[in-house]
Amino acid sequence: MAIIEHSLHPADRAEMEKMRAYLAQQPKLTISPETKGIYDAFMASILPAVGVTFEQEVIGDIPGWWCKPGSAEPEAAIIHFHGGAYVVGSAEAYRPFVSHIAAGTGMTAFIPDYALAPERPFPAAFHDAGAVLDGLHRQGFRKLALTGDSAGGGLALALAQDAARKKTQEGPSIQHVVAMSPWTDLTLTAPSLASHADIDPVLTCEVLAGAAELYAGASIDRRDPRLSPLFGVMSGMPPIMIHVGTDEILFDDAASYDTAAQEAMNLSCAFLRSGLPSQP
Repeated sequence: MAIIEHSLHPADRAEMEKMRAYLAQQPKLTISPETKGIYDAFMASILPAVGVTFEQEVIGDIPGWWCKPGSAEPEAAIIHFHGGAYVVGSAEAYRPFVSHIAAGTGMTAFIPDYALAPERPFPAAFHDAGAVLDGLHRQGFRKLALTGDSAGGGLALALAQDAARKKTQEGPSIQHVVAMSPWTDLTLTAPSLASHADIDPVLTCEVLAGAAELYAGASIDRRDPRLSPLFGVMSGMPPIMIHVGTDEILFDDAASYDTAAQEAMNLSCAFLRSGLPSQP
């Protein structure tokens, strides 16, 4: 995958400075069941995209919200997995955010209320994500894309890897994956967790460690690719786009995944050039 670095537009830089000043006056972010309301209120404060409507539905026994632009291809849909470190976040609160994805792509987008810890720990979120994917396929959606931010970005990548591993002609086909600041390594060994600790305005390693403990517990191998897609098999994956900010503590979660995916693609190409079968 090509790496493209975008310089901040002056207008964006001004907004980022305002955001940093605002966050500096707020209590440090904590992620726990008690802060779900605070997180939801923050996400719900985003202005929704013009012309996008919202509808509730249950897909594969998982409730969620549709974001529907004025016109969209009937057999195409996006599934967006919200962020919140597997502990906070909700489909309803994410409607304004995802409405801009729907409006920008011209595709309907479904936000599932997947399982959250500590009430429903790993692998409940992964199972819910798969249920939504299968449910949309059964409803006739043949062109499916996955998007997600933070933990949701990691969940989208994990689901795409699993779908690629067991892909059949009759099963759901994922066309694209877009991950924004994905959390891909719950072992918490990425260098940027320490090197970016003083410049990330939102997250801390301590916050992620607490969330990982709530979701995965102490006895689960956190290299399980359903938890940490960085350690999964990436061959056969659809096209992937990853967005991450250079000041984020999750920078290396994104960069390491990009490197591993690129190596998997190069290995697959080498097999093809030699006339040998590609990896499963």
